[in-house]
Amino acid sequence: RGRAWWQDNGVRIVMGELDTEPALDRPDLLAPAVAGALAGLDGLASQVAVAEIDPDLADTAAFCQRYGVGLAESANCVLISGRRGGETRFAACMVLATTRADVNGVVRRELDVRKASFAPRDVAVAETGMEYGGITPIGLPDGWPVLVDGAAAATPQVVIGSGVRRSKLVLPG
Repeated sequence: RGRAWWQDNGVRIVMGELDTEPALDRPDLLAPAVAGALAGLDGLASQVAVAEIDPDLADTAAFCQRYGVGLAESANCVLISGRRGGETRFAACMVLATTRADVNGVVRRELDVRKASFAPRDVAVAETGMEYGGITPIGLPDGWPVLVDGAAAATPQVVIGSGVRRSKLVLPG
């Protein structure tokens, strides 16, 4: 039922009932940092679609139910923080909605901190310039590690945040 478009390389972008279009054609549906990062991807940006959604349905379970996207096709970006030597360190973790991030194992070791935890909402929003519930790895501050779960990377097409709650991105895992 959703409308799809064809990428320059002939790959069809369709996901559930989402009405997608090329992401760079709709910068109004992207956080400024996301639009800037996509514009800097050159040819890779043609693989990214955006779909406008009801912002009240941006949370994963409600989104998947309404738009017919499986939890195994939807990835969440969670921001993790930890401190070491008075410095706060951040990492973004991309995991499918069916998976939990290994915060106190893999992520803690990657950040090289004693204790890691989910970044507080106000800190996540201030540090990324994105809306909570729409945070995405595209356009994060330079130097932040982005840890992508293998299952998310292996997904042919995955839905992620766009930096705002009123849209979602569809792109190759």
